[in-house]
Amino acid sequence: MTFKKHIVLAAASAVLFSSFVASKDASASQSCGGASWYALTSRTASGERMNASLLTAAHRSMKFGTKLKVTNRNNGKSVIVRVNDRGPFIKGRVLDLSKAAAHQIGMVNSGTAHVCFQTVG
Repeated sequence: MTFKKHIVLAAASAVLFSSFVASKDASASQSCGGASWYALTSRTASGERMNASLLTAAHRSMKFGTKLKVTNRNNGKSVIVRVNDRGPFIKGRVLDLSKAAAHQIGMVNSGTAHVCFQTVG
C-alpha cells in the first residue's frame, strides 16, 4: 500500500471515529423515562434541606448542581431544575422532581409523567 493510501485511510478512520464519539456524547446527554414528584422536608443527599417550592430534582448518579431541562412528553411543557438529591429508587423512573417543578410541567395531579431531560449546565 502506498503512503497516500495510508494517509487517506487514517483520515477516513479519524472522521468516522470523531462522528461516533460526537453522536455518543449527544445521546448520552438526553434521557427519557418516568418521573414522579416529592415534597418532603428532610435533608437531601447533597446536605441541603428539601424545599418543595424550589426547582430541584433527584437523579441516581448525576453530579449535584447539574442543571437539567425536563420536558413532559404528554404536554410539551418544560422546566429547568437543579440536581440536589439521589433517587428515584423505583424501577422505570429516572427523576424525582420537587413539587414546584412538577407543577410547572403539569404532573402534580397525575403524580407521574413520561419525561425527557438533557443537561443544560
